Amino acid sequence: MYFPFMAIYYSDAFGKAIGGILMAIIPLVGIIGNLLGGYLADRLGRRPVMLLGTIIQVAMFAVFALSHSHWINYLAYIGIGISGAIYSPASSAMIADIVPEKDRRVVFATFVTANNIGAVFGPVLGSFFFFHYRSELLWTCTIVTFIYFIAIYFIIRETLPEASKNDGDNNPISKIFKEQWNNYMKIFSDKIFSLYIFAGVLIMIAFMQLDLYLALYVKEFVPTQSLFSWSTGSFSLSNTEIFGWMMGLNGILFVLCSLPVAKYFENWSDRNVLIVSNILFGMGMFLIGLTTNIWLLFGFMAILTIGELIRSPVVHSFVSRYAPENSRGQYMAASNLQFTIGRFIAPIMIVFSTWLSPIVVFGIILLCTLVSAVFYVKVFRMISNTNIHNSTK
Repeated sequence: MYFPFMAIYYSDAFGKAIGGILMAIIPLVGIIGNLLGGYLADRLGRRPVMLLGTIIQVAMFAVFALSHSHWINYLAYIGIGISGAIYSPASSAMIADIVPEKDRRVVFATFVTANNIGAVFGPVLGSFFFFHYRSELLWTCTIVTFIYFIAIYFIIRETLPEASKNDGDNNPISKIFKEQWNNYMKIFSDKIFSLYIFAGVLIMIAFMQLDLYLALYVKEFVPTQSLFSWSTGSFSLSNTEIFGWMMGLNGILFVLCSLPVAKYFENWSDRNVLIVSNILFGMGMFLIGLTTNIWLLFGFMAILTIGELIRSPVVHSFVSRYAPENSRGQYMAASNLQFTIGRFIAPIMIVFSTWLSPIVVFGIILLCTLVSAVFYVKVFRMISNTNIHNSTK
């Protein structure tokens, strides 16, 4: 409800260049939270880490709601990002713990659907409430997140396999981080997985523009226009409301289409799904840069959303299948780095937009998706060659 409008908020408060830099810093600290969350999920368990991430988020939403300072708001926003990064790998690992491999695509698609139910109305409501009733909106987020914390506490049970539990809980924090660093260096020495992460970073740079450059493009270049008209009047939307409706369309397509689309692509290879996803998203985003017409914007948003939603369950199922059971949480966290690093680099498009025309910026976004698709081809070729080599031993 609030996140899609943060790029506009910080660009208005500090200017495009500083706003872009501030948006880039947030994922950097998120990297620490993500890696720590994955490590603790494999060491302490999934449930405690999920509880920790959620309660931190409750506190940060409350600070954001109480503050009238842009800088304190920014620090609270960083805290929200860190807590989400801590929570995410534990949540994904818990799903992988309890769901058979053959069912993971559909189950992850179900969770994508659940996560996006709020995205149906969130951006539409946020386009109004964020700019007019921000404090009330943030208090609502605080209360809802606290209810979620209570639900985890009373309903969720631990799923960490006994064989994965590590000894030495009394190790000093320096030793824990050293051990964690060594574990991740081992993961990234895997050339296939490292290339997979690099391809993911490129596509995430493009995906993040939904909440970054696209928000600014619509605000600056799309005029107020009529959505419906009749003989005695019309229903018009302002530029920020148009963006809210576009993001609402994105959310409702996720809710309605995630499960049927996952079912349709169930027999497709991961390779082909990822390539089609990249092409659809890249072309949809590029076409948005060619128009300011509200109905064409909605149509192109639908195209890129289909590309976005077919990717999510495949990414989770691929990593859960590829990762060793005793390191699944850390592999999930390492996989999440494609999102975190992509978020770090993505705000540079806001800075570029100070000098480049919209069509050039959208062209760069399209290029990121196509180069990413090429790297996915290479990843699965390497996996195929490795499997052939192992089968001949």
